[in-house]
Amino acid sequence: MTGIRQIAQATAAALTVACAIAAHAQDIKIGYTADQSGSGVAELGIAGRWGFEAAIEDVNKAGGILGRKVVGVIRDDQGTPPKAIQTVQDLLDSEKVQALVGPANSGNALAWLHIPQQKKIPVVVPIGTATEITTRYAKEPQNYLFRISMVDREQVSLLAAYAVKASKGKKIAVLADSTGYGQGGIKDATEVLALHGVKPVAVEKYGPKDTDMTSQLSKIKAAGADTVIIYGIADGAAQVVRSMEKISYMPTTLGTWGNLSSLFPKMTGPKLSEHLIMAASTTEDTSDKTRALGERVRKNFAALTCFPCAAQAYDSVMLLAAAMKQANSTDGEKVAAALENVSGVQGVIKTYDKPFSKTLHEGLHVGDFYLARWKNGTEVQRFQDDVYKSITPADLKQ
Repeated sequence: MTGIRQIAQATAAALTVACAIAAHAQDIKIGYTADQSGSGVAELGIAGRWGFEAAIEDVNKAGGILGRKVVGVIRDDQGTPPKAIQTVQDLLDSEKVQALVGPANSGNALAWLHIPQQKKIPVVVPIGTATEITTRYAKEPQNYLFRISMVDREQVSLLAAYAVKASKGKKIAVLADSTGYGQGGIKDATEVLALHGVKPVAVEKYGPKDTDMTSQLSKIKAAGADTVIIYGIADGAAQVVRSMEKISYMPTTLGTWGNLSSLFPKMTGPKLSEHLIMAASTTEDTSDKTRALGERVRKNFAALTCFPCAAQAYDSVMLLAAAMKQANSTDGEKVAAALENVSGVQGVIKTYDKPFSKTLHEGLHVGDFYLARWKNGTEVQRFQDDVYKSITPADLKQ
């Protein structure tokens, strides 16, 4: 009898463990990986992280997905490709996430895209902007990489449209950092301007660690440019604007959304930061939804400046949740196929009506973008002047 009792006790214990495992297995895991500590992009990754967390909370408040609780699993890739690869492997192999949101750095994304593609795990990228992220596997039977962010070429489309209308004599210059990012920006800007029949009067570059760009700006000024497109991240762009002030040359100045980092106004000062006009997918003051999300994120990240990252990460989760519900499954292949057909998904940035297709995995386009500028060095507000209001869809050339 003692032996039978021991067997029964062991069986009961095993059943308890099995039930606990089964209950745990019912949770749907969505991973988030982005730089949150290692580079100048960390601020963007942190903003994205709290937008991601807010979306997970809202999905669970609405009953979860397929009647199951959703758990967000967060990893910091520290801004380096080796660490980024490690975090993705951990999320997919150890944590067994059913979908992935991230990263912030395009270089990190390009280093690990092959992993979820091979494992058939859908990914929605909420920050990284490199074009190749969604196109590398476009010819595969199923591409598992999607994006809710601002693609480089489409940012340039808006900036160029504004520049052409703002410049009195179409005297536009391009100034970019010497990294692959900046040089890609020069290529995009010159090509898009050519579609408007405009050739830049000057094209200059600077090193990412340079602190004085007066030499390049003097050449641009001598060429007669009244409008300058800067293609670089916040610290370099800040040095450009500071150098403009040094030589008393303040042309209309445009830049990409990387300048939404608080590093920009910290380096320029509040007043000078307002000189740069930037591309953005949304701003906190766009709608009641954006204001509400901004307030929620600030409870965890009081220094929030790059609000679009939070909004884009939020919407990424909402699209994944809608796709899982539509597929009635968390199977990666079924979810990826469903993402290509979801419609009527309520996001913070917009309502997504079939944002993706079999051949196009970009959920945001130039028609969704705004211009924005810093206000008092502490917040980013939507920018609309007569030039911006005069831009038509036909002006947004790519």
